Amino acid sequence: MTMRYTIIIEHGPENFSAYAPDFPGCVAAADTEVETLALMKEALEMHIEDMRERGEPIPQPSEIREVEVAA
Repeated sequence: MTMRYTIIIEHGPENFSAYAPDFPGCVAAADTEVETLALMKEALEMHIEDMRERGEPIPQPSEIREVEVAA
C-alpha cells in the first residue's frame, strides 16, 4: 500500500533540508532539492519499515493546508 505524506523542504544558505510533520525526527539534507527529495523518500521508507518491525502504528497522513497572506 502506498500513502502520500507531506514533507517540508527548506533552502538553507548551503544546502536543502527536509522533514515530515507526521514523522518527528525523520529528516534528510543534501546539496540540491532533487537529492533532498530522493533522500527524504528513502528515509521515510526506512522509518516506516522500522516502525512496522517494532509493531508501532503507522500514522495516517495529516491534512496540511496552505494559506494565502498579503506580504
